[in-house]
Amino acid sequence: MSAQSVPVLDFGSQTAQLIVRRLRELGVYSELLPHDASEAQVRALNPFGVILSGGAASVYEAGAPQLPDWLPTANLPVLGICYGMQLISHTLGGVVLRPEGREYGPAELTLAAPHPLFSDTPDSQPVWMSHGDRIEALPPGFRSLASNPATPFAAMGDDTRRWYGVQFHPEVVHTTHGRTILRNFLFAICKASAAWRPTEFVAEAIERVRERVGSDGRVICALSGGVDSAVAALIIHRAIGDRLTCVFVDNGLLRLGEAEQVVATFREHFHVPLVVVDAREEFLTALADVADPERKRKIIGEKFIRIFEREARDLGDAKFLAQGTLYPDVIESSAPDRKKGVTIKTHHNVGGLPADMQMALVEPLRYMFKDEVRAAGLELDLPEDWVWRHPFPGPGLAVRLIGPVSFERLETLRRADAIFMAELRAAGLYRATQQAFAVLLPVQSVGVMGDGRTYADTIALRAVTTEDYMTADWARLPYELLAKVSGRIVNEVPGINRVVYDLSSKPPATIEWE
Repeated sequence: MSAQSVPVLDFGSQTAQLIVRRLRELGVYSELLPHDASEAQVRALNPFGVILSGGAASVYEAGAPQLPDWLPTANLPVLGICYGMQLISHTLGGVVLRPEGREYGPAELTLAAPHPLFSDTPDSQPVWMSHGDRIEALPPGFRSLASNPATPFAAMGDDTRRWYGVQFHPEVVHTTHGRTILRNFLFAICKASAAWRPTEFVAEAIERVRERVGSDGRVICALSGGVDSAVAALIIHRAIGDRLTCVFVDNGLLRLGEAEQVVATFREHFHVPLVVVDAREEFLTALADVADPERKRKIIGEKFIRIFEREARDLGDAKFLAQGTLYPDVIESSAPDRKKGVTIKTHHNVGGLPADMQMALVEPLRYMFKDEVRAAGLELDLPEDWVWRHPFPGPGLAVRLIGPVSFERLETLRRADAIFMAELRAAGLYRATQQAFAVLLPVQSVGVMGDGRTYADTIALRAVTTEDYMTADWARLPYELLAKVSGRIVNEVPGINRVVYDLSSKPPATIEWE
């Protein structure tokens, strides 16, 4: 890569990729690298500076990730966030201790004095804390930049070294001026230039695919119907032409009419070879009565791979499988390239892949966020309706159906979900929410229909607003819309007598229920 960047060293924070996203939003390219990346790996990205992410470890624990040996003499500006700040202090001679309580959630930060890192921010400002340890004594050369009652050193800096630390998380939206603080680090301290745009990913991804596949390799692409797999397919097709074949698997876990819509749209707009596999019976047999969400994901992941391996042999022994894997999928699954990540849930196309998979992966979007993928989709002339489709999980309705999987329960969920989507579109609120869907709960309750007693199932409605899918808030949909959706579901979907609305944010919940 010729452009300069500010890479992030990953110490295992659940918001590490969010730091990367914020830097890219500010026009500076960034990648997430392992915490023990070599100097050569970092220098290959032409760094203006380096950011150290947070993490779940304590710096004094055995086996805790350490600061790279080369970094203190690299003459690069450094910003440590949470664990990153504690690690700087611990390594350079400060004192890090664990007080009796931890600090999690909103806090009020007070600046010690004006400083370039906090330019254009108020002397007192809300931030988001999430830490158990704290700094009790600063390392030599550092001074306090900010504090709050629970954290005496909430920010620190050594202007000579150009090394800084913040105990809070500037990358999350709950830190009101976090974007400004990151901007100050990039442009006032690192002297970076805002020269990067998401559309540059297209040309870079095409070149990476060519390098990965070679001059004669064949690829099959797992096409799901979402924007991610569609953009991945178009990038790969531009890279290798007709050596790509897309495979769409109807697994019986799709939304109402989705299989027909995906096939028709893809064939109408693109000239990429497409194979359609009817595997509904195969998947539903494998999932019969399976209730555990991790088992569902692993069964679905393996079943997909076996089908793709079978299709690859029929297509001339294709050696590569392409997927539309994104950054949030990787972080939540604690993929192998995230050494210190904590598994939140296994994504079928990351942690759910079988160990004996015979095909090599091609994932041109693996380190992109959803909004960047959409920008790339528009650059590739993907239809806007496809670009702005809400995300749909790879395991499909199996993870929106809580409890055992069966054809009957899937049909109930399909009908309820279709009503919700239709009314959301009719109200002009589909684009105002970033993800919305129905969930079938394993909960029955008493109801009254007509003059009779019912004992029937419950549907939960979920709609969220989000910038990045790493954090999300529940959508404040109009009561009138929710009432209409509820009324239609209870009246039109047999076996449902109760509808509830999910008011949970992410965190502490995830967007999907499983």
